[in-house]
Parts: sequence; C-alpha cells; structure tokens
Amino acid sequence: MPVRTQQNSTSPLAGVPFTKGHGTGNDFVLILDPEGRLDLDSRSVAAVCDRHRGIGADGLIRAVRSERIPEGRALLQSAPDAVWFMDYWNGDGTTSEMCGNGVRVFVHFLAVKGFVSLDGGATVSVATRGGVKVVAASADGYSVDMGPWEFIHPDTAVARGTDSLVEIQGLEVARPALSVSMGNPHTVVALASLGELTAAALHTAPAVEPFPPQGTNVELVVPNDPLVEDGVGVVTMRVHERGVGETQSCGTGACAAAVAIRYWAGDSAPSRWAVGVPGGVVGVVFHVGVDGLEHVELSGPAELVAEGVLFPASLQALSS
Repeated sequence: MPVRTQQNSTSPLAGVPFTKGHGTGNDFVLILDPEGRLDLDSRSVAAVCDRHRGIGADGLIRAVRSERIPEGRALLQSAPDAVWFMDYWNGDGTTSEMCGNGVRVFVHFLAVKGFVSLDGGATVSVATRGGVKVVAASADGYSVDMGPWEFIHPDTAVARGTDSLVEIQGLEVARPALSVSMGNPHTVVALASLGELTAAALHTAPAVEPFPPQGTNVELVVPNDPLVEDGVGVVTMRVHERGVGETQSCGTGACAAAVAIRYWAGDSAPSRWAVGVPGGVVGVVFHVGVDGLEHVELSGPAELVAEGVLFPASLQALSS
C-alpha cells in the first residue's frame, strides 16, 4: 500500500517507488533511477526524510548509472567498472561525499533488485562523491574498502596529538579532538567513561573550534578497558552527523574513531577494531592498499525493511 506523505505536487519524487533500508540503525530511503531522469532538490529530499511528515530517514540514496551523472562520468574515466553512482543526500537535503553504512545498504539494494551480484567472491565498485569504493560480501554482511584516511590538519595533529577543541552540551569543559578525513570530515573526541558518553546531549551540534568550512561530523568515543581483547581494539561511540543530527550509526565515523584512538594508542595498537554504536557493531580493519597508502576497511550488516510509493498528491516540502 502506498505510504501517504505530504509533498509539493511539483516534487520530482511524487509517485516514485522507494525502498527503506538501514545499516546498524543508520537508515535510508533508496530510490532507483538508472537513467538519471529525476531532478532532485533539497526541499523534496528533506520532506521525504522528515520523521513526522515524511517516510523518515537519516538520508536519501539515489541509484543512478554513473554515465548519467556528471560526477559519475568523471570517475568512469579511471574506474570503468564503477557503473553505479551512489547519489547520497543528508536528511536536511544537503548532498554529502559518501556514507559508509549507506554504501553497504546501496549495494544490498542493487543486489536484491538484480542489478549486481557478489557471488563467488565478486566485488562491486561504487562511484561516490568521495571516490570509488569497492564492496564485497563478508561474514557480517558487506565489507567496503573506504580508501586511505588522512589527518585534516596533519602538522598540528602530529605535533600536538590534537588539532581542535569541542564543546559538547551536557559536558562541563571543552574537549580536545583530532580531525580525520575519510573522504568526508570528522572530529573525534575521546571521553573517559560511558557515563560521560551518556551525559552528552547530541540533539544539538557540538561546537568545534576551529570550525571546518564545510562542517564536520563529531564522534564521541570511549575506549574499552582493556582497550584490546583477543587482538581486536574495542571502542564505543556516539555521533552527531553533519546535516542530520545524532544517528544510530555512522560508518565513516566509526572508521575515523578507530583512526584517532589507534593513533593515540601508539605503535602497539592493533589493526582490527570493533566499534560499538547505538545500532549495533561494525568492524574496522587497517591494511596497505595497492597504492601503498594505509586504507580502512569497514564491515557490517545491511537490511531492507519496506517498500512503497511516494504519494503524488501533495507532500508539503519542508523549509530548512
């Protein structure tokens, strides 16, 4: 049965079939648009993602063939096997470079629809605004080579171990943080206890100084005690996502959290990590890529939970 929403009758999403999916609670509305016929706009995306007057989601993902979108055509020149582009939009209607949980759900969506196959150890290359990501089946669902990580402020990070200060509602003093890029920006704060993690109020965005021009995702992370169990580093995390708010999980954020805690832990830190988020657990593994750089691999589940059609009659687009 179609899901009744409130949408402007001129919305490009009016009458469009959708699928709802999630990866460890990070949820998405998925739209199939192989030929790139939909001209999405931020107000329509925000309306669909609204949890009270729309379907409700942390973001919207459009599946479009790379040749049908300028960003995808540019990537095809160096990665001709990346035939599908993950057009990712945050819940507030802004576009984003990439989403680690989202790319797993995206590939699962394409597999269920019969557009890709991961049988026999096959991989799928996905074009994103954050570059091409290679996805494979794994014991816990899907694994994604997220590419190399890097410090956003490398000189300051290496010299001081931190590069910014973060004020978090619910915590009394500003906390030092480390800025990490996973193709999108992250600011990672280590907290002393699960009590502090619970006390943090993430319904409002933490204040980051200096504030990145394009904004940032903020991860609050508590290392386990002991940090390493059976050769695996263990941490617990909450996240405020840029353009969304607090989410149940953030794949790129889990990678950034592992990067920062591993760096702070020193040379003896392991290469395998289990990152606990409110929606479950994701795995992070560090390895050297064919480019000689240290890459981060993210793994975890992906689920599709519902299908429907966005009603053509009149979903009032939300103002930002």
